[in-house]
Amino acid sequence: MSTVEEIRNNRLEKLKKIELERGNAYPIETKRTHEIASVLDDFVNLSKREEQVVLVGRIKTIRSHGALCFLDFEDGSGKLQAFLAKDKVGEKNYEFFVENFDIGDFIQITGNLFETKRQEKTIQVSDYKILCKSLRPLPEKWHGLKDVEERFRKRYLDLLFSPETKEKFIIRSNFIKELRNFLNNKGFLEVETPILQLLYGGARAKPFKTHINAMDLDVFLRISPELYLKRLLVGGFEKVYEIGKCFRNEGVDKFHNPDFTMIEFYWAYADYKQLMKLTEELLAEILKKVIGQAKINYDNQEIDFGGEYERIEFFALLEKHTNIKYEELNEKALYEKAIALGIDIPDGADKANIADEIYKKYCRPKIIQPTFVIHHPLGFQPLAKGLENDKLASFQLVVAGAEIINAFSELNDPTEQSERLKTQEKLFKHGFEEAQRSDDDFVEALEYGMPPAAGFGMGIDRIVSMITDSGSLREVILFPLMRDKE
Repeated sequence: MSTVEEIRNNRLEKLKKIELERGNAYPIETKRTHEIASVLDDFVNLSKREEQVVLVGRIKTIRSHGALCFLDFEDGSGKLQAFLAKDKVGEKNYEFFVENFDIGDFIQITGNLFETKRQEKTIQVSDYKILCKSLRPLPEKWHGLKDVEERFRKRYLDLLFSPETKEKFIIRSNFIKELRNFLNNKGFLEVETPILQLLYGGARAKPFKTHINAMDLDVFLRISPELYLKRLLVGGFEKVYEIGKCFRNEGVDKFHNPDFTMIEFYWAYADYKQLMKLTEELLAEILKKVIGQAKINYDNQEIDFGGEYERIEFFALLEKHTNIKYEELNEKALYEKAIALGIDIPDGADKANIADEIYKKYCRPKIIQPTFVIHHPLGFQPLAKGLENDKLASFQLVVAGAEIINAFSELNDPTEQSERLKTQEKLFKHGFEEAQRSDDDFVEALEYGMPPAAGFGMGIDRIVSMITDSGSLREVILFPLMRDKE
């Protein structure tokens, strides 16, 4: 068996012959008259009229039999068989094709349509032209893509040989399209906010830091667009959303990636209860349009996004699965309970964040069907409005043990917001790296007045990984960051 390098050298020789005989092997122009899908749809009429068509695509198989050659080729819309006969194209053209064209080459084919005796739709080649000579063998013929990491490194090959992979990214694209349609139809305005920020905020996360040489300025890649979107509420917009990349300098696992795609929207004069109803409508409607139903199969479980989701209080969930009564314990006692339960608590974490660590290990994994976990402890979300009894006007949508959506009624009292951010700054100085930073410019914006509003954040990669029953986010990110192979 030839090595890849030997095959490449052989193809380089073929390339020289093509360019010597036929000119440029990578021409600018193509003369396509139809996509393959449109030919297949109108095959009867086109073949009856004996209408000549010009098709293009990549050669996927070649089968030579003496004076006859069959090949399958495909464009982005579909696949078709081509039939090359020596007596139709001439001996010289026939031999030239057989000797110099390979699987993987892009080709332009001119000819008439007919059905074979086995009723296979086919184009009879009257002329052909090279569009791109491939120099490396496609992996299906040689070794396949068995290594998962290799699939991520060479996603282009994964897409070529795995219809399932390709379908996942079509679903992803359609999900985002329908998400936009849903929000646009509800009167939301799509906007863009800065990715490079002087001060990161809007979420509990460690940032990436970089430097702008032209300004001699240290900046952060955003962890969330939240604080800028809220500034737009101050500026008079009532319904805004942004779909874009966010960056968090944290671990890589099934549900986390350093860069990820997020949707956040803000809805003036609405509250978290209205937002829960909108969330139910949003997910059910989008899923029906993208996959035809509101039910998905994920991790060997059927999950139903239709109808009304269960609502469970955070404190009740904590007590149910750990017997911890949050209201009856101070921070030290809760910390000791967490240590006894074998939980690693981050440095500097306060009572609310200690409770969250317990919840993430003992409560969240037990939730399978879409469930709103409501009323997190005061201090957990420093940007959310508080209720009585140390609770927040908040919810998380949890599905199959993972947080899909984080949302709440937005705090718009500048005095309280300032105090909360100062508390967060103290946590940060005591070692809690995920604490939010005190942002004086944002507080100043609130002092001009922000209407009551509800805010919503959802990781696109995470929900799409569930819809497509994928093992990790990297399966639905086209080119996930990989370590250098060396």
